[in-house]
Amino acid sequence: MSDGKKGFGPYLGLTFLIGFGFFTMGLMDILYDTYVPIFLGKYLERNSLVGLLMTLDNILAVFLIPFVSLWSDNTRTRIGRRMPYIVTLLPLSALAFAFIPYAARESLASLLLVIFGLNLFKQSVRGPVVALMPDTIPGEYRSEANGVINTMGALGAIVSTVGLARLMGLDLVLPILGRTKDALPFPLASLCVALATVLVFAFVRERRRDGEAREEKVPLVRSLKAIAGEADKSALWILLSLFFWFWGYQGILPFISKFAVEVLGASTSDASLPAAAVAIAQLLFAIPSGYVAHRVGRRKAIRGALLVIAALLVFGSFLASSLAESLGTGLRFGALLGMMFAFGVFWIAIITNSFPMLWQMASFGTIGVYTGLYYTFSQGAAITSPPITGALIDLVGYPGIFLFAAACMLAAFRLMGKVAKGEPGERAAAERA
Repeated sequence: MSDGKKGFGPYLGLTFLIGFGFFTMGLMDILYDTYVPIFLGKYLERNSLVGLLMTLDNILAVFLIPFVSLWSDNTRTRIGRRMPYIVTLLPLSALAFAFIPYAARESLASLLLVIFGLNLFKQSVRGPVVALMPDTIPGEYRSEANGVINTMGALGAIVSTVGLARLMGLDLVLPILGRTKDALPFPLASLCVALATVLVFAFVRERRRDGEAREEKVPLVRSLKAIAGEADKSALWILLSLFFWFWGYQGILPFISKFAVEVLGASTSDASLPAAAVAIAQLLFAIPSGYVAHRVGRRKAIRGALLVIAALLVFGSFLASSLAESLGTGLRFGALLGMMFAFGVFWIAIITNSFPMLWQMASFGTIGVYTGLYYTFSQGAAITSPPITGALIDLVGYPGIFLFAAACMLAAFRLMGKVAKGEPGERAAAERA
């Protein structure tokens, strides 16, 4: 229920404050996905091996996000059930993140050690950060709220790509930091993460729901079995759908910057621009996509976006092919940026509305579990996809990864057609309890 309040307006300010947690993820994720493959490429020649190592964060996520989310469901402290994880693990993530480029200068072993530590902390905190919003916002407004927090995530990505990444070429020698070339954005981003953590802790107060302590805490495996055994398998179809759309997305994500540098001749500072185009689109359209879905329905919004993205990816395969060489690298790079902007418009419609559909089916005591299941499937896709697409690049070149992703989006479109629950007008399970 909306507790007698009218519309999403009364929850807007609180949602923006919660969104600072997502801001930290946007800051780190884009710089990580853009530059870690380039750092690894200095030591490794095969893209398939780079793709395999880029799944390290996803492997940790599969194990850590569901279980830490479940632990936070069952945590009771004076500052809340999510906040202890946030104020401990986000600063540790920031510290590890700052060391990435310096470790990359030393050796492959140093780089792998630092990114392992980073992802141990960052993937552990992701579930509690995400679950903070549905703990607080009624189910009928979660598409709008998810639009707001994804806007904050996109803002973090823009700060990283348009702002901080432009400093990659700055060659200075500073106290403590040393030589800044190909390094400075990482410690600066870490400082921003630390400040955002302070803001979340200072201004977000977790709310205790009536009956919270009496609600049964359902183990993760039993929750998955229950979802699979339900007569209406809407939650299962959503989970399978998101596996496929993340299978496509995560197959491209680690290689866009390498494609821009190796094929289109972009500089290292420009390598982040395709990701920036996606982030700008998400910043502009995350909130509108939530309102659109409230009007036309979440399922329709997601399925329509999947079809458009599939068409964009087919166009991407053309840009990556030898057929487009006559256009010149400058024009192709510009077309790639335009394509990625359009991709971001429709991708955020999927992300904004898929999580709320799952949360609509969760009780207050299992919001963390459903959050964990979302990440189990999405990170499972992220583990398996980059090695496949890296091998595709080695075999047939970059056009192959775009066609692979397009096929994944069409499979997700088909599976989403089976979903019958999770629309804004339905009363959320947490509010029926």
